[in-house]
Amino acid sequence: MQARPSPPELLGQSRVFLDALEHASHVAEINRPVLITGERGSGKELFAGRIHFLSGRWDGPLIKVNCAAMNEELLESELFGHEAGAFSGATRKHKGRFERAEGGTLFLDEISSASLRVQEKLLRVIEYGEYDRVGGEETLSADVRIIAAANVDLRALARDNKFRADLLDRLAFDVVLAPPLRDRREDIGLLAAHFASAMAAELGVQFPGFSPEALAALHAHAWPGNVRELKNVAERALFRWAAADRGGLVSDIAIDPFGGALPERQPLPDTASQPAADDAPEERIDLRARLDEIEKRLATAALSRCGGNQKRAAEALSLTYDQMRGVIRKYDLSK
Repeated sequence: MQARPSPPELLGQSRVFLDALEHASHVAEINRPVLITGERGSGKELFAGRIHFLSGRWDGPLIKVNCAAMNEELLESELFGHEAGAFSGATRKHKGRFERAEGGTLFLDEISSASLRVQEKLLRVIEYGEYDRVGGEETLSADVRIIAAANVDLRALARDNKFRADLLDRLAFDVVLAPPLRDRREDIGLLAAHFASAMAAELGVQFPGFSPEALAALHAHAWPGNVRELKNVAERALFRWAAADRGGLVSDIAIDPFGGALPERQPLPDTASQPAADDAPEERIDLRARLDEIEKRLATAALSRCGGNQKRAAEALSLTYDQMRGVIRKYDLSK
């Protein structure tokens, strides 16, 4: 009997991350399309892998396509295949990703980049399980589960007629939010140590840990690139530490490799409530607790103004509904 493979490793212990992980695990059980949303670098592909390997299709192929990496014609050919002579240069029949994913899962990353024509063909596959190769006359059937991912608001694109609303309805049987790193700051130290340890093993050295100053710099950054950016920063810090043979803890954090060793101080999400430089307190403060206090106060006020309507409160705070639910759970605001 074939051993069941392990799903991709997703590290974290924050409540919002564990909730997303549980959501992905539950949605894996039902054979329907899934949409994963989240900012760049937040781990959408890893969530897709988890859904596949926890599903009944775990022993089938997991085929991945980055829709943003191809133009319309190439993407159509890659997804559905083409017959010999279908276009200039097509000297032989080409099996598309749907054929290669038969019995398994097809992960469509950056689905918003697919043209309306490709979207129409995707809708047909989801609706009827049928498609045609480019230049072909034979209708093929597909037993493939689709997981799509986007780092933009597909609902807004659908309202502007830039994304098919009917395709969005079918893809969004359930929506999993990959939370941004700024919403799971308690995971920063854990993730950074994991990435640095892996780099240390690659270099054949022992990772001694990050200094308190290094951890403070990591926690102060806004992380627009999320976990992918953190991985680069942690590996860079370990590499430079090992190259300099400094000994002791890893203390130099170069968040911006173009700007030297000092991290670029980017504004934190709630810049309006931060003190000006001249008003910065001289005494030691708990920055994380202060930011949590601000986040809780704004969320509470928004819920109050919206009469407890979570959707309207999310819109007032420029959050998605799932992000708002995460904030409510984090501070137990549902009472």
